[in-house]
Amino acid sequence: MIPLRSIYTNVFLAISVCSAPAAFAAAPMVKTSAPGYYRVMLGDFEVTALSDGTVALPMDKLMTNTTPDKTLKALERAHLKTPVETSVNAYLINTGSKLVLIDSGAGALFGPTLGKLAANIKAAGYQPEQVDEIYITHMHGDHVGGLASAGIPQFVNATVRADQHDADFWLSQANLDKAPDADKGSFKGAMASLNGYVQAGKFKAFDGDTELVPGIKAIASHGHTVGHSIYLVESKGQKLMLWGDLMHLAAVQFDNPSVTVKFDTDSKAAAVQRKKAYAQAAKEGYLVGSTHLSFPGLGYVRTEGKAYAWIPLNYSPMP
Repeated sequence: MIPLRSIYTNVFLAISVCSAPAAFAAAPMVKTSAPGYYRVMLGDFEVTALSDGTVALPMDKLMTNTTPDKTLKALERAHLKTPVETSVNAYLINTGSKLVLIDSGAGALFGPTLGKLAANIKAAGYQPEQVDEIYITHMHGDHVGGLASAGIPQFVNATVRADQHDADFWLSQANLDKAPDADKGSFKGAMASLNGYVQAGKFKAFDGDTELVPGIKAIASHGHTVGHSIYLVESKGQKLMLWGDLMHLAAVQFDNPSVTVKFDTDSKAAAVQRKKAYAQAAKEGYLVGSTHLSFPGLGYVRTEGKAYAWIPLNYSPMP
C-alpha cells in the first residue's frame, strides 16, 4: 500500500505544476518622477521649493566671457551635455502669518516642459488663492509667466512686488516699441503677466533694499536686469538667501564666477553681484536657493581656493 502522505505530496506537486502562472511581458516604463515640491524648515518658517519644470538650454552658446569649448569641457566633467536640462524653481514661504511666493515660473511663455508651478503648489498642500504676496526677482518670462494665464491673474488674492527699476523698464510701452524685434517678446511677456495686477491695484513696487514682511527682505543685486533683486529670508537666526538669476550654470560658474550669460542686461555688474554673493554665502554658511540650480536648488557654498563648490542640501523626507 502507498503511504497516504506520499499520495498527498504527489497531488500537491501536480496541482502546483498545472497552476503555475503564465509568464507576463515586462512592465511598461512610467518615465515620470515624484511631485515637484520639497519642504524644509527655516526657524519657524516653512519653505517649500516648487518646480515649474525644466527647459533644455544650449549653454555652450549662451555662456559669455568664456568660450564654447571651455563650457563643453566643464559640462563633460559634470557628466552633462548640451543642451542642458535646466531647472526652473520657485519658493513658497509660510511665515505663519503670510504665505509668500518668490517668483512664479514661466506659465505658458516657454513651452510645454514648463508651467507646472500651479499644479505643484496644489500637490504641496496649498492653493494659489491662499498666496498673500508674490515677490519677483526680475521680470524675465520664466519668473513672471505663471502670474497670469491669457492675461488673467492666477493668484487672485496676492499683491505682487518687484523692484521699481525692473517695473519701469519691462512694463514700458516706449521701451517695447524701440526694442529690437528679437527682444520684444520679453517685454510682451512681462506686460501680459503683470498688467492685470497693475490694473487691479495689486502691484506694488519697491526701491532697492526693502523689508517686505517681517523676516523677508529684498536686496538689490542689479545687473542681470536693471532691477534684479535677491531675497533674504530669516527666522530664529537661520538664513536663506534666494538668488533668482544671480547664476545659471553650476558646472561653470562656481569654478569661474566671472563667466556670464547672454541673458544679462549688464554682464559686468551681474558678475560683480555673483562674486559678492558667493563670498558672503561661503563666509556666513547660510542656506541658498537659486532658480536654475537642479531642483530643489537648495544648498550651501564653500570656497575651494579661488573657486567655489556647491553642496546640495541633504535629502530628508520630513522638514
